[in-house]
Amino acid sequence: MSTDAQALSAARLLPVRQYIRRGWLLLSRSHADLASAAVDIKVAHAAGTPWPVYFPLTEVQATLERQLKASMRPAAWAQIQLRPLQDPVEAVTDHGLLYLPESYVVPGDRFNEMYGWDSYFIVLGLLRDGDVSRARGMANNHLYEVTHYGKVLNANRTYYLTRSQPPFLTETVRAVYAHTHDRAWLAAAVPALEATHAFWTSEPHLAAATGLSRYFDVGTGPAPEVVIGEKDAAGRTHYDRVKSYFRTHPAAATGYQVADFYDRASDRLTDLFYKGDRSMRESGFDPTDRFGMFGVDVIHYAPVCLNSLLFRMETDLAEIATELGKTEDAGGWRARAELRRAIVDRLLWDADAGLYYDYNFQIGQRRPYPFAATFFPLWAGLASPEQARRVWQNLHIFERPGGVMTSTNVSGSQWDAPFGWAPLQLVAVEGLRRYGYSNDADRLARAWLSLIVKEFEQHQTIVEKYDVVRRESELDGSIQFGYSANQVGFGWTNGVFLELLSTRDGLLAH
Repeated sequence: MSTDAQALSAARLLPVRQYIRRGWLLLSRSHADLASAAVDIKVAHAAGTPWPVYFPLTEVQATLERQLKASMRPAAWAQIQLRPLQDPVEAVTDHGLLYLPESYVVPGDRFNEMYGWDSYFIVLGLLRDGDVSRARGMANNHLYEVTHYGKVLNANRTYYLTRSQPPFLTETVRAVYAHTHDRAWLAAAVPALEATHAFWTSEPHLAAATGLSRYFDVGTGPAPEVVIGEKDAAGRTHYDRVKSYFRTHPAAATGYQVADFYDRASDRLTDLFYKGDRSMRESGFDPTDRFGMFGVDVIHYAPVCLNSLLFRMETDLAEIATELGKTEDAGGWRARAELRRAIVDRLLWDADAGLYYDYNFQIGQRRPYPFAATFFPLWAGLASPEQARRVWQNLHIFERPGGVMTSTNVSGSQWDAPFGWAPLQLVAVEGLRRYGYSNDADRLARAWLSLIVKEFEQHQTIVEKYDVVRRESELDGSIQFGYSANQVGFGWTNGVFLELLSTRDGLLAH
């Protein structure tokens, strides 16, 4: 038996499983916990004053107050201030938590709110642990966000109202439905699911005339959570470090015209930089050089990940319509999916490289930046067997001792080499397995799971990301941009661990 397989023995797994089971409770936030959930280290706040909690104008304040007071201790109630969310949302300067009707699980550490794509992987873990009620509540919260806040939010804080995150909502709903078989609940979810699709396939999320979609934050200026919450030991924010780089590397290859994003004469990041920076954060890959240095040219790209997710959303909606007996609707969604497949084949598939690349529609070219998003079309079932075979042949580009490496480029950003992240492990493993490459999928799963076990045994924690080259959770000071700490918790790592572990018997067989 291999060393990786030995790490999956029942005796070594038990403490990790117990940690994750406790973690769901420690990371859960309910109305009773609202005072602690409202606390946010990512923004400035006057000590001793109540934390604001905002609610949508579609709710009645008196009714909400009665409900919340019934769940909270009087001392906790005094620590928050319930406020209606006024339009326009950009006018909110005293940032706070956004009300959600049901309990949820946060990622952990500095991320003390319910996130967009994190929550899908958390839901998978909850379902694997038999906590269907909490998983359904999280799905309901995202459906509520669509109905009352206009989208699945990056997270339920006011400074996230201008952007979403990679869309996993139909997958979340289908995962919960597979356990509940509640057809009425499924039917009630459809309007929010269709609204989510419309959000991503209409302006400003259209990628010009490509027929594909892009990431795009409608807000302006610096992201508030970065100004306060992403400072290094010297007190410099991510923006300060980016300016310093531009200032001291005038001839650096950035992948775009630097003058569009940095005004050298005034040593100032431009309005377009902040638009791109916010949109890069909507992508969830914050930061990476995948869309040009610091990711800020993302607004000019049709990304592989997003359009694979939209293909999956369209096929999901077809399956949901079929389940609900709406044959005509199902046919319409399948037609949309097939159209997207054809465009992805034409614009994002690089036959020479045998990889999917993001497409820069501003210059009409794919960016040859090997990134683990190339596995998304396999995960979504979008790739042809031949395309999947070509990607599989390139697995060696990304495979490292600890699993799948995010990219091949060491940029100083956390979503590049040498790091590996739980979502991309699951996407790669499930994508390869879908097309019959089960031995390779199992090998990747074993490598990642054994890394989590090894590091847990050393540090008694599970964290946000790992160095898959060194097989370490300690980052060795290698992150220069964004936030440099490795967050402890950690919601989606827990969820992916359990999801990959569900095939444990097969993993031990190799």
